[in-house]
Amino acid sequence: MSNLGWYQVMTTAAKKVGGPQNLFLLTLSAGGVLYKGSEVAIKQVVKKVKNLNKKPEAIKTYTATANGKGSKDLILNIGDTYRILETDGESVLIEKIGDSNNPYFVSADFLRSVSDFA
Repeated sequence: MSNLGWYQVMTTAAKKVGGPQNLFLLTLSAGGVLYKGSEVAIKQVVKKVKNLNKKPEAIKTYTATANGKGSKDLILNIGDTYRILETDGESVLIEKIGDSNNPYFVSADFLRSVSDFA
């Protein structure tokens, strides 16, 4: 074995692929494929982790059992449905199904008084 080390490895590889330009292009494209492949894989993992961390009440829909007027323009009539987007203590962010003026911040007490929210 010679004392040329990596230089000898690189020149041998360049000869096998048709010169240093081809070796450079192959190395560049292999790096691009590796980068893009890892990017796609990481995005899929992040999406799955986010789906695992969703709260179960974010999926459940609730139904209004009484008429009531909440904060701002929110009016819940009997039979209206909504879903919980986020909660923070007694503040609840809801999405009223079929309403174009979403989301609404309301109190948990209000939701308990007009719907099947527990």
